[in-house]
Amino acid sequence: MGTVSKALELLNLFTRQRPLIGLSDLARLAELNKATCYRLVTELCDFGLVEQVGSAREYRLGPAVLRLAALREAQVPTREAAMPVLQALAQKTGETAHLSMLMGGALHTLGFAYATTHMTRVTMEDAEVLPFHATSSGLVVLAFQPEAFREAVLARPIPRLTGQTETAPEALRTRLSEVRRRGLAESRGAFQAEVHSMAVPLFNALGACVGAVAVAALASRMTEDQRRLIRFALTEAGSEITTLWGGSLPADIATLWQLAA
Repeated sequence: MGTVSKALELLNLFTRQRPLIGLSDLARLAELNKATCYRLVTELCDFGLVEQVGSAREYRLGPAVLRLAALREAQVPTREAAMPVLQALAQKTGETAHLSMLMGGALHTLGFAYATTHMTRVTMEDAEVLPFHATSSGLVVLAFQPEAFREAVLARPIPRLTGQTETAPEALRTRLSEVRRRGLAESRGAFQAEVHSMAVPLFNALGACVGAVAVAALASRMTEDQRRLIRFALTEAGSEITTLWGGSLPADIATLWQLAA
């Protein structure tokens, strides 16, 4: 991994649950020696990408990240363009709808919308990283990546998150083949025990899969009729968001979704 890659990887270690990280923890999480980590994080500080705060001198994301995010959204309004579709999807299905995008080799939550139908619902967190192997969004995005990317993901340690998490690489390869055949992924209790989710892929102008749109519901509410409703609503939303992002559906996916409708 090059110097730039190592520095940018440090940024990915900050999450909503871990907004502040000390130097020792940063080095441990990045699997770097402390001196190297200090040099990299100091350079990030110089450019405003991280900053030190508090008496413990912990690091957090810096103001330059906000500037870059604003510039990106102004040029390519991915989140804002998709939010009306996401909100309509949540109301149509009565469940939580969420959007994710592939960034830096990981799948990040970009936005979510809650329905007003039920008092209890699946909740999301901003900028949450979704595991490829245990979520419908992760499975559908991974299924439509080049083989080299899929194999690199499957070669890493695959953690068991619940009693229903599939961790065997060969079983996951079979699952991904099925996802490609259907043009849609489902996950039942693999990430959170009581959650059943469904997702479809999103594509850019070159026909590459760049993210996913999903609906997550309590497993107890996922009847066969609800599955059909969500499947239809997702294919509509996936097609609309792909178009809003300037993308186009691959011909085989368009055909699969038409048949599903």
